Amino acid sequence: MATDQSIRGEMSFGEHLDELRRRLILALVAPLPLAIVLFFFADAIREVLVHPALTALEANGLPAQLQALGPAEVLTTNLKLSIIGALVISAPWIFWQAWKFIEPGLYNNEQRFVRFLVPGSIVLTISGLSLFYWVMLPLMLRVLISFGIPDPANLMDITPEQAETRIAEQVAKGMTVIPILEEIPENAAPGQVWINARNRSLTMVLPTPEMDGGYELGTVSINRAGTIAQEFRLSEYIKFVLLLMLTITIAFQMPLVILLLGWVGIVNRRFLEKNRRYALVVCAALGAILTPADVVSMVMLLIPLYLLYELGIILLRIAPANRIAEGTVLQSFVSDTFSSNDSRTSGDMADPPADQENDDQSAENDPNDADPETNREDDAGPTDEDSR
Repeated sequence: MATDQSIRGEMSFGEHLDELRRRLILALVAPLPLAIVLFFFADAIREVLVHPALTALEANGLPAQLQALGPAEVLTTNLKLSIIGALVISAPWIFWQAWKFIEPGLYNNEQRFVRFLVPGSIVLTISGLSLFYWVMLPLMLRVLISFGIPDPANLMDITPEQAETRIAEQVAKGMTVIPILEEIPENAAPGQVWINARNRSLTMVLPTPEMDGGYELGTVSINRAGTIAQEFRLSEYIKFVLLLMLTITIAFQMPLVILLLGWVGIVNRRFLEKNRRYALVVCAALGAILTPADVVSMVMLLIPLYLLYELGIILLRIAPANRIAEGTVLQSFVSDTFSSNDSRTSGDMADPPADQENDDQSAENDPNDADPETNREDDAGPTDEDSR
């Protein structure tokens, strides 16, 4: 009698096409409306991606602003972010539809491989993007922005103690001195001007363009003295960040690639452990290719890549192909762990103390103490058979 698995696998070519069309339609149901919804939140998404750049600019003493050089640049950037965000959020749904299409053609043991790889890929992707956004990108931007910027220098020879005195002298002469503030002053008046020390900009209170009696803040960026002005374009920066995110996502799938190569028999654990130094060179080359041309970025990608290589070796030991096919990965891992602990414990108990071992050796060397039963038989004298 045919099983349900074989019945589901028996489909004609036309039925396969119908199923494929149905799954494609279902896969596109989620991203399209989700992209429309995310378009209204594109400003918030853009602010999240731009925040590391603004922080790096402030850290280097530059105005925390990005430029939009075209009338439609902000709109096209928001559209791009909404579409990419919809694809990322709906990726589980899309992969689920793809899985439901290929699932009937796989045996149960083959399905276990997919169920092991997909959650692992999700965990590695989230880990890689988190590391990139919170650690790699801020440090990378600070290093890249620092190139071409002159080092801070007190060219006016003004000490903090002399600052107040010089300001009073200039005011007494009738010169205008713009105050330098860290925050927006309380009860700022229309037309008031000050220098924002945090983002290095000239800030002023101006009427709104509608001239409806309202007022808003206007800013003018102040660059540091030098021949190179670090000013970034919004679309180019977003493209730069998205490309690096894609690169990190692909690079962090290395343990699963190693696992697949081990399952098909191309590599094994002994080969991977023996060639660690060559793997380190390959990771360094990938770090130099996939990151901007600076040493800090290369090293920051080299370290996690090599750790992922070691993780691939560990996974190949924990989850070989036969355990995945049998569905005994967790059970075998637990049994191996406890058996190794038991073997160490039994090994410690099997080794007798030195004094006890010496006593046993002396007992073996002394014929009188070798066997108490033999000694009793010797003391009993000759038997009747010996007498006859």
